[in-house]
Amino acid sequence: MSQNKDVTIYDIADALNLSTSTVSRALKNHSSISKKTTLKVNEAAAKMQYTPNILASSLRNNKTNTIGVLISRINRPFMSDLISGIEVVAQKAGFNVIIAQSHDSYEDEVNMCQALYNSRVSGVICSLAMETKDTDHFDQFRNKNIPLVFVDRVPKTFTTYRVMIDNYSAGFKAAQHLIEQGYTRIAHIAGLKFRSIYNEREQGYRDALKKYNLPEEDNLIIHVKTMSYEEGEKAVNKLLSLENPPDAIFSSNDTTAVAAIQVAKSRGLRIPEDFGVIGFNNDPISRIIDPGLSTISHPAYEMGKISSKKILKHLKKSKNESITEISFLNTDVIIRGSSKRLKD
Repeated sequence: MSQNKDVTIYDIADALNLSTSTVSRALKNHSSISKKTTLKVNEAAAKMQYTPNILASSLRNNKTNTIGVLISRINRPFMSDLISGIEVVAQKAGFNVIIAQSHDSYEDEVNMCQALYNSRVSGVICSLAMETKDTDHFDQFRNKNIPLVFVDRVPKTFTTYRVMIDNYSAGFKAAQHLIEQGYTRIAHIAGLKFRSIYNEREQGYRDALKKYNLPEEDNLIIHVKTMSYEEGEKAVNKLLSLENPPDAIFSSNDTTAVAAIQVAKSRGLRIPEDFGVIGFNNDPISRIIDPGLSTISHPAYEMGKISSKKILKHLKKSKNESITEISFLNTDVIIRGSSKRLKD
């Protein structure tokens, strides 16, 4: 036998003068095969360096014990924590994880969706691309009863599992914290308005201003496409160049909030005395920047664990059971030096 040729159950069967079905069952420790034969088959398999062909098996069974994870960008701390949570549960259950990135592109998301479907994944966990409005490309999973979990960036109308936070409440708490610290003219850097999580955070911010009778001005709200540092810089420079600039900013992620701190400092503003900043996510950078960035906790790791558990639980269900569960996780205000100017 060629050294480059993979050993198959046919080779083991020939070597032991057994049928392939007997070898196959013995390798699975099937009760119908005697312990003596099972031991003999497994010893031969080890000696011949046999490894099972998982791909071939999955093609036969139309099942791969693999969870597909489709996210915007893997280099975002929130996404890496989310993936860690997904993997720890999936691997413990004997499942592998395939990760695909959309780079916040609708077209890439559609293509990656098809690639995961073609790979016969057992389930899919997805955080939508920033550009995505139409979710028809996910219908193929639902039509085949392949469990689908949307996490964080979720569609409004697609009926399936969803794992999310109360973004409205989180936005309200962020703005309220700034108000309680004595800031009176609070701006907001938001994501694209059709993406529900950013729309809900913005609404929470607006309602907090209304509650405390503070100005709610559209020119103090800037929507950005990808929530990048560069977009944050541009937005903050625009806000601070207004004739009546803000004295604080609530930003919908930590990356643009860090940009706000650095732009404000470059303009000679003292943080938090002259200008307050609060972000969102509690990324590692929020603890490194000087002063430390106040932020909203975003339990990505726990969201990942719950998402995996929903996939695994669904795979044990009957085909006709509902898949409309929504899981809400709590958030907290984490107060650091960028916004704390009043003593407790």
